[in-house]
Amino acid sequence: MKKSNMYGAYAAMFTPLDSKGRVNPEAIAQMIEYGLKNGLKGFYLTGSTGGWFLLSPGERVEVWKEAAKAARGRCKLIAHVGDTSTDVSVALAKKAADAGMDWISSVAPPVFCGNFNRTYYHYKKVSEATDLPFMAYSIGSDLVPERDIRFFDLKNVKGMKYTGRDYYAAQTLKRDLDKRKDTIWFAGCDEQLLCALALDGVFSGGIGTTYNIIPKHFAEICRLAAKNDFKAAAKWQDEVNRVVRLMIESDNWSYRKAMMKYIGIDCGPYRAPFEKLSSAQEKAYLKRFAALGIAKCDQALGRDG
Repeated sequence: MKKSNMYGAYAAMFTPLDSKGRVNPEAIAQMIEYGLKNGLKGFYLTGSTGGWFLLSPGERVEVWKEAAKAARGRCKLIAHVGDTSTDVSVALAKKAADAGMDWISSVAPPVFCGNFNRTYYHYKKVSEATDLPFMAYSIGSDLVPERDIRFFDLKNVKGMKYTGRDYYAAQTLKRDLDKRKDTIWFAGCDEQLLCALALDGVFSGGIGTTYNIIPKHFAEICRLAAKNDFKAAAKWQDEVNRVVRLMIESDNWSYRKAMMKYIGIDCGPYRAPFEKLSSAQEKAYLKRFAALGIAKCDQALGRDG
């Protein structure tokens, strides 16, 4: 739980698919090796970036087992077990523990989001299902310190993945929590990681999508921020933001996976309703990605091309 143990950058891992649309264990191993080689401290599995809403429960468990096999205890693995059904989330939490995960995490029930009591009940049931530490996942909803502090009274709720931009609310809640218990927080907005880390003692790193593609950038931002060298870290953040700008240009997430193909790891496309890219679309997009001069072709394979 201490900053020295968990501090750093974590990729919200893409769930790679093979040519037949099945989970691709080889690509999972490649992503983990690439991330660890470039300074990542761990991986957040089957979250929003991992397309949990497009995977069966069995496929999610498969991802966790393959990740644990590839990681071999060298990093922290956080399994997102959120689902529209609390019962499914509870069952997945137990399977995550069996698969060797270090943490479990969950969004609020997505169909019923915005209701504190339902979210509290959901988190209570999921966090009690195992002895693993539980990380609340706040995305797309307001953070209300005087209300949300109650989540941390629940068994095993020991962290927060905050994908939001109200850092004042985050700081307020974290400061209040510090009086009561030790918790660890991660920032989820890739383009604002350095802003989050500037709030001393609030965030212990970040978890995000772009970490898959340019992991060294995020590892360096975390390393330099820990040394209070924000000027040097800002240069890395500037390059991150150029990649993020291109990455979010389209709401078709298959473009994001195309970036992984460029660096040498073929993750396949996202499943429908996201559309597959044509050869022409992919080629034109990756030409623009290459023009940024930030990532190198096939760098994940240890060669430039």
